[in-house]
Amino acid sequence: MELLFLALVSLHILKTEAVVGGHWCYRSQKCEEPQCKDPPQWHQVSAACRGDRQSPVNIRTRHVLRDRSLGPLTFEGYEAKGSARWHLENNGHTVKVTLNTSPKVGGGGLARKYKAVEFHLHWGVPGELSNSPGSEHSIDGEKYPMELHLVHIREDVSDVAEAKKTPDGLAVLAFFVKADEENQNYATLLSELQNIKYKGKTLVAEPLPLSSLLPPEEDLGRYYRYEGSLTTPDCYEGVIWTVFEKPIELSQPQVS
Repeated sequence: MELLFLALVSLHILKTEAVVGGHWCYRSQKCEEPQCKDPPQWHQVSAACRGDRQSPVNIRTRHVLRDRSLGPLTFEGYEAKGSARWHLENNGHTVKVTLNTSPKVGGGGLARKYKAVEFHLHWGVPGELSNSPGSEHSIDGEKYPMELHLVHIREDVSDVAEAKKTPDGLAVLAFFVKADEENQNYATLLSELQNIKYKGKTLVAEPLPLSSLLPPEEDLGRYYRYEGSLTTPDCYEGVIWTVFEKPIELSQPQVS
């Protein structure tokens, strides 16, 4: 199979944001949190959110350049289940899953290896996903119902805070999620999410191989690469983004 590696130019920056005092929230949160008003910009919370390398972006395919130097990504430990349990937290914005093992990603034009520390999901307004899709990135203006972010830090640092002290501290793998066939690999995780519906709720869960949550590795050869930022405050600019073309498939009930 021919692999296609892509780098981005002429990116259109997307921001859908709201601020409450020194805090921030998504506009979609207003349905559950009426106190989430709609002031203008996240840079009122963090000046970095006004930077020139902000994420997410709309990937305009006619402005994409093919970069043959990137090569395939390599995944270490993604197939292993591990013995350390995952920590799940509803932080009021999303569900964050903290990993207690450190699978690694390299290759693909990355200057070094990065270790996985957590993943989280972005989704739209519950019950209105068709009208309010939740993916952060988009392709030619088209969004998906959800987006999965798998966050990695440089393997030579201990945590995200230390990684942010460097100009290339984080690497995030982004996967669109579309409503299609049921995905049994997500059954356990989605079941656990029902137990942390409210902000501040946490639980520990049995780990899964990260690879089981992603498209097959042979489908990960086509991706978009650019240098951007975290998509929420503090909007740290030093994130190497890899946005995969092949989406994860879940059934409509699973997405909902």
